[in-house]
Amino acid sequence: MHFSTKRNTTRWIIITSSFCLVSLILWNTYSFFQVFKEEERIKMNLWAHAQKTLINADANTDVALPLLIFSNNTSIPILLTEQERIINTVNIDPVIINNPLKAQLFLEQLKNENDPITIAYAPGKIQKLYYGNSALLNQLKYYPVALLLIIVLFAALVFNYYKSAKIATQNKLWAGMAKETAHQIGTPLSSLIGWVELLKTEDVAESTTLEIEKDIERLQTITDRFSKIGSEPVLETKDIVAETLLSYDYLQSRFSKQITFSHSAPDKCIPVALNATLHSWTIENMVKNAIDAMKGKGSLHLQIEEDGAAVKISITDTGSGIPKNLFQKIFEPGFTTKKRGWGLGLSLTKRIVEEYHKGNIKVLHSEVGKGTTMQLVYIIN
Repeated sequence: MHFSTKRNTTRWIIITSSFCLVSLILWNTYSFFQVFKEEERIKMNLWAHAQKTLINADANTDVALPLLIFSNNTSIPILLTEQERIINTVNIDPVIINNPLKAQLFLEQLKNENDPITIAYAPGKIQKLYYGNSALLNQLKYYPVALLLIIVLFAALVFNYYKSAKIATQNKLWAGMAKETAHQIGTPLSSLIGWVELLKTEDVAESTTLEIEKDIERLQTITDRFSKIGSEPVLETKDIVAETLLSYDYLQSRFSKQITFSHSAPDKCIPVALNATLHSWTIENMVKNAIDAMKGKGSLHLQIEEDGAAVKISITDTGSGIPKNLFQKIFEPGFTTKKRGWGLGLSLTKRIVEEYHKGNIKVLHSEVGKGTTMQLVYIIN
């Protein structure tokens, strides 16, 4: 039997056993409740008989036992009525008894809790005994609810633990795959660098070798990115304007002329604690997402602006737009609106921006069919 099948079988056995155990506890609690309720009914019948005995008692009647029965009831609330008039109370707050409206409401409550006991102490003379549940019985009544809440909380805790463990395992797997990819790319990349040096000695146009070198540098950057996954990146004070435009200009030269690139940025240095490699990855992901949203044709505008102690980078496209209810969901791992793709780009970007650079990323504005503006915010050093 396959390992995963065994694991699923074990999981279902545990779930079924837990369900049976919970059902047994609830059934047992309900049984106890019914037993205690019946015992209290018996006590009230004895109390009614004692009341009848006292009413009909004469000088020769032994009232010691009825009085003992009365004195032993210290927990069950009782209202004794005759012709719908309250004539006696036991174990009831005086505040209720002294207020006719509250007393009547309490009487209605007791009527709903238990059936009354009729005391016919003489022909045509009838009293009715209304009683409620004792404090112990009320506690037992709510015990199953408390038990269910505890079980739900425990199940949520276990689920959260296994989910966190699964995510941690997946993260380790992806980090290992990324580092292995970076290692595998390194070998042919070193060979390409050697071939470029050889081309320089041949009669090859300098512009050609220059473009090849740019692409090789890009591959080195990509390799560096993958090697950093799963490790805490080193942040250095960099000019975020220069770093952003460097990545933006590179992408502009590599995409179709059907995309109109434009930008506006301050003509000065804005120092920010950055990991240049990961910031470049962030800009690339956002630009590629914007181009995908425009299906390879439209206008793309990058804006960098200083706002007090922060710098804001906005990327606006003329693509398909994002519905408002998906503004947060697009950053979740695995979520994608594309036919192809794993939905990791924006979730990775969010992690780079918010966890590593302590910045913020959000959908600033979007309108379906007209376009989207994404915004990054970083703190200035």
